[in-house]
Amino acid sequence: MTVTTPDRIAAAHPASIEPGGIEAIPADKRHGSPWQLLATWTAPNLEFATVFVGFIAVAYFGLGFWQTIAAVVLGNALGALTQGVLSTWGPREGLAQLALSRTAFGLRGNILPAALNTIMAGLGWFAVNSVSGALALATLTGMPAWLALVIIVVLEVAVAFVGHDLVQVFERYASIVLGIIFLIATIAVFANAGTGPAIASHQDFSVAGFTLAASAAFGYAAGWNPYAADYSRYLPKDVSRAQVGWAAGLGNFVSCTVLMAGGAAAALIASPKVASPTSAYVAGMPTWIAGMALVAIAIGAIAANALNIYSGAMSFLAAGVKIPFALRRAIIAVGFGVLGFVIALIAVLNEAFYSSYENFLLVIAYWIAPWLGVVLVDRILRRRTSIASLIPDKAKYRNPAGIISLVVAGAISIWLFSNQTFYTGLVAGGAPIGDLTPLVGFVLAGLLYWGLFLAFRPKLGGPLSEEPDVVVGVDAADEVA
Repeated sequence: MTVTTPDRIAAAHPASIEPGGIEAIPADKRHGSPWQLLATWTAPNLEFATVFVGFIAVAYFGLGFWQTIAAVVLGNALGALTQGVLSTWGPREGLAQLALSRTAFGLRGNILPAALNTIMAGLGWFAVNSVSGALALATLTGMPAWLALVIIVVLEVAVAFVGHDLVQVFERYASIVLGIIFLIATIAVFANAGTGPAIASHQDFSVAGFTLAASAAFGYAAGWNPYAADYSRYLPKDVSRAQVGWAAGLGNFVSCTVLMAGGAAAALIASPKVASPTSAYVAGMPTWIAGMALVAIAIGAIAANALNIYSGAMSFLAAGVKIPFALRRAIIAVGFGVLGFVIALIAVLNEAFYSSYENFLLVIAYWIAPWLGVVLVDRILRRRTSIASLIPDKAKYRNPAGIISLVVAGAISIWLFSNQTFYTGLVAGGAPIGDLTPLVGFVLAGLLYWGLFLAFRPKLGGPLSEEPDVVVGVDAADEVA
């Protein structure tokens, strides 16, 4: 593989609006350190949506504290492992994650996963995090929830609108501030006089509760997987892959596990009469710590949604949508902000946070797990080959194995193993096994893709040694970048 290293690493420009869309990043614009990904994937998890995963495992799935810890460690470890692996793919071609997904699905087939991630990231996750941030700000200030939501959304969209470099800088400083505050808040939860006895007396366990909690934790941690390469594609091509993987994986795992543990402990001592989930979390803390925690929850929503809107826009463009403007990514980010605000406002006014969030976490895992099975197996089958000729828009590359595997594995796993408030699968409904949909979807999709890849024999690229420095023609409008 030909590698051209610039005379100096390009400087970051956090105050400049990032132009273009998902086109490959050339060598002279590459910059950053792999360890910046530690902050990139720590900061967005330092928010209440993470805490709430541990909270619902105790309050709704009926697990004891240590049983919850075991479940969320398992789910987080799997999601963080794949986060690290996928992050290593960005520096080689300098491309976004859903653009790289085209090798497994083809240009047209990739529209489905790109559209799913657009909806989940740019709208779904955006609404979830905006609601938790707005509730925290409203609790702290006493302002109406709708006004708090407006403030949170404006700040989230502003960071994402400017783009990659500002996002990275914001996450770096947010990880420090939020890390300190949430560490203090977590210590305060465990230091509460009622926490120790509650942990000792609550040792409930069920297979159903365990698999539900593990799937929810996996859905949260792996929810960042379709974004992974979006934030490593600016790194130099010759960067250490091991450092990239460890930084991204550890940032995801540690932050998720610590906050989910705090949420599980808080659920044991929270009053059932508390008005909102954020109020329940801070109810047992000293007043000054509770105030800091609410500030952190609001800032954490911004840290998470800056990534959600940015990557939602990238996924939208990865579907091949033609937007003939140099600031197309920034414009799309604003559009998602407006739509996400409407969804979040409806949730705030209807006070439907608890059940909606539980369902949302599981639905995320339902599609991400089979998508992961396909793209990971695809990468194994394409080892030591170049993908430069396969993913440009004009290549018209097709690979039916990917879309068939995704749809079939997703449909079968949901049909048999889903455990939702609105649908229970045939197997899950007849046995107390909780929700095994992500596990079944991942394994089935990977096996199906392996077999169909050998049957369909989609086009392979040339030798990796002949891959060009810059992959051209990926963005449908890259002539105006």
